[in-house]
Amino acid sequence: METADSSALLLLDLPPQALAGIDLLTFTTTPRFKGVKILLPGFHFTFVGSSAAFSERHGIWFHISDDATTAGPPLFIAKWDVNTEVLVPESGAAEQLSWRANLGGIWREGLTPYRQSAASSKTDEPSEEFVDWPTLTHHITGALLTRIMGGDGRNWSLSSASSAKRDLEDIPGLTNDDIHPQAENELNFLPIDLKQTWREGATGRERTEAAQDRSWALNTIISQHCSSEDMLEIIGELQVCFLMILTLNNFSCLEQWKRLLTLLFTCRAAVLTKPQLFAEAIKTLTLQLRHCKLADSGLIDLADEGGSLLKDLLTRFRKGLLAQGLAGGSNTGVQDVVDELDDLEEYLVAEHGWQFGGAFAKVGVLELEDGEEVRMDTTAYDEDDETGEYAPQIVDLTAEQARLLQPGGAEELHCRLGKASLGQVEEGSEGSSDDEDEVGGVGGSGRGDRGSDDEDGEEAGDLEDMDARY
Repeated sequence: METADSSALLLLDLPPQALAGIDLLTFTTTPRFKGVKILLPGFHFTFVGSSAAFSERHGIWFHISDDATTAGPPLFIAKWDVNTEVLVPESGAAEQLSWRANLGGIWREGLTPYRQSAASSKTDEPSEEFVDWPTLTHHITGALLTRIMGGDGRNWSLSSASSAKRDLEDIPGLTNDDIHPQAENELNFLPIDLKQTWREGATGRERTEAAQDRSWALNTIISQHCSSEDMLEIIGELQVCFLMILTLNNFSCLEQWKRLLTLLFTCRAAVLTKPQLFAEAIKTLTLQLRHCKLADSGLIDLADEGGSLLKDLLTRFRKGLLAQGLAGGSNTGVQDVVDELDDLEEYLVAEHGWQFGGAFAKVGVLELEDGEEVRMDTTAYDEDDETGEYAPQIVDLTAEQARLLQPGGAEELHCRLGKASLGQVEEGSEGSSDDEDEVGGVGGSGRGDRGSDDEDGEEAGDLEDMDARY
């Protein structure tokens, strides 16, 4: 009997032919399977589906300490609840002691090692696979998981159906409790509102600038919702969301992942004040995109159509750096951001064939079938091109105009416009009641005929003026 001398995960009472996994490793269970051994210190995520086919998956985050205790190596036990079909942690002290005492009996045959072996393509000899999990999770903390998922501070549960309230479907006749009855499955993400990225009471100029540069919204999220103003907590949430997409196919995590990327890559001024955050975000995104092929649901598709959002964000971010003269500058922190962005774009071009701005000609000579050469200009309107003709306009308002735009000023403006319209009607309606009756009658002439003659005269005058000018 082997000695249980390392950390282990026990998965008990699993249904036959179930889909089980830990971190990025997945496998179909057998009757002898009881768990995984030789776990690395740090945070891990285990999940189970009732069958190997696509089904709702339930998972638990847990932490393996690197401090050995007198009680033995770290051991985490989870079991499948047959009644609710949910993976739950084993909390009974007696059960834990019993399994720890009998761990040696299943150590060799019932537990599979965490670091899998694979045959090398060159030598056909077993070689240990490289595991990126520590790098994919190094910004995740217990406090972050507790904020997002709740829990007791030792393990954190969620499933494929777990969702934030904002991502729940609005089905008439059903409440959120009917759609999502388990309160512990509600996710508490950072409150990112991309439709309002300016402060309350902001003027037109401030709103325009904040819509183009979301640095104010990013700084507010960090100062008000991140613990101890830890700006890298945003990267930790980005990591949690991405891993839940890969392992659980969680739609709400996908939406939050997109919101986080959109907020980060539409900032400009914040790059100067928080270059470490942006360099780490791009480095994290690069590593994540290298693992997108592991997603079996296609939620993250880097094909030309599926990656359009990300391509647009990266293009805008690069343009923002160039517009502010940050690319190639002397600021060391900003240069790190540019270097990471270069590495990301090089990977996307090499592995997925992406083309970013400037990679293709917009003006050239096209040779037709008969040999005739025609000069072509393929430059067209681009909604992301905010320069030249399509650049946004900032209008300076007078003090009176600014006052009318404040709350309550709109009503005064409507009153003024209403009075002006009434004044025009009153001036043109004196002594015209009889004429209006004639116009309203069938076959009436009078003012209606005179109005037609006046219009014809005006059109003739416009034509004469046009002939004189041209």
